[in-house]
This record gives sequence, C-alpha cells and structure tokens, in this order.
Amino acid sequence: MMSSEPTLIRLEPSLDLKSAGPLLTSLREARGQDVALEAGEVRRVGGQCLQVLIAARTAWAAEGHAFEFRDPSAAFVDGAALMGASDLLGLTCEQEACE
Repeated sequence: MMSSEPTLIRLEPSLDLKSAGPLLTSLREARGQDVALEAGEVRRVGGQCLQVLIAARTAWAAEGHAFEFRDPSAAFVDGAALMGASDLLGLTCEQEACE
C-alpha cells in the first residue's frame, strides 16, 4: 500500500436515487486506490447509495485498500444507523460522536 494521500470523494448532501449513479462512477474511477469519503455535508441518506457504499467498502477491503469516511455528519451517521448499516460501513463510535 502506498503512503500517499487517499483519493477524496465528496458525498452529495442528498444521497438519494439520482446520486447513486454518479457515486458509483466516482468510486469506479478510484478503484485500486485508498479512498476517503467526505461525508460532512450529507443531510439525507437513501438505500441505493448505502448499497453502493457497502459494496464499495467490501471491494476495497478485499483489495487491501483504505476506505474511510471523513467528518461524517450526524445525518449520515443516523441514516446509516437507522438502516442497520453502521457496522457494514465501518462507522466507529468516534465517528458517531458517542457520548
């Protein structure tokens, strides 16, 4: 694994059905590299984008590359938790701002 900075992908504020295609394209372009997803602006999380993110995280792990979320918003963390995807996305207690 290289020590360079990961490829940064900024997630859209609304991760809905129409965001799933562009998100998949961005992830495909970053395949084979470490990735950091900027999730601080996310206000809404839909199932289709969660499926894309879960599949991508699984693929990155299988290839031995980093796949992380940077500064996830409360809406992103809560949305993932409501759909039972926190563990699948690797969201930790620190990222969830546990108190």
